Amino acid sequence: MKLAMPALLLGGLLLLAQQSPAQTTPPATTPAATAPAPPSPAQQAGARRTLAPRRVVAPRRAGATPAGRPKTSGVMAKDGLTMQGGRVVLTELGLTAPIQQDKRLLNGTVVTTSGQVNGTTGTTTQLVEGDYVSLTGRFTSKREMVEADSVRKLVDYDLKHPGKRKELEKAREKVEKEREKAEKAAAKAKAKAGR
Repeated sequence: MKLAMPALLLGGLLLLAQQSPAQTTPPATTPAATAPAPPSPAQQAGARRTLAPRRVVAPRRAGATPAGRPKTSGVMAKDGLTMQGGRVVLTELGLTAPIQQDKRLLNGTVVTTSGQVNGTTGTTTQLVEGDYVSLTGRFTSKREMVEADSVRKLVDYDLKHPGKRKELEKAREKVEKEREKAEKAAAKAKAKAGR
C-alpha cells in the first residue's frame, strides 16, 4: 500500500505531462482532411473585424492624478444658445464659445449677438441671463427650466420612494388638524376664564 500511492501519483503526473504538449501542438492532419472547409458567415464576420493596436500607457503612480484631462463638473452643456454674463454663448458638439455674428437656426430663427431672438413668425424675444434656445429654434426661459427641473425631481423622488410623498402629506395634514384643535381648545378655555 505504501508503494502503490507514490506509484499512482507518479503515473498521474506522467499522464498530465504527456497531455499538456498535445494540447498546444496542432493535431496531425490526414490527407483527406487537407482541403480547407468553407468559412461560416460568423467566421467571415470575425475575419473582417480588425482590432486597433494596443496603446502603451505608463503605470499610474499611487496618489497621482492624470494631468491631460481638464477638470469639469461632469455635466455636459446641451447644444444651443444661452445668455451667460451678458454674452450669447453657443454650445455645439460639446464646444462652448461666445458668438461673433448672428446665428441662423434650423427653423429659420435668428439669434443676434446682443441676445435678440427673431422668430420666423415675426416674434421677437430678448434673451436674459439663463435663457436657452435650442439649435432647432425652441426658446426656453430660465423659469421654465427651473419648473421642469422641480417636476423632474419630484418624479425621481416618487420613483425612488413610492407612496412616501402621500404619507408625508397625510402626516402634515394631521399635524395641522391637531394644531387647529389645540387653538380652538385654547380659545375656548380663554373665553371660559374671561366670564
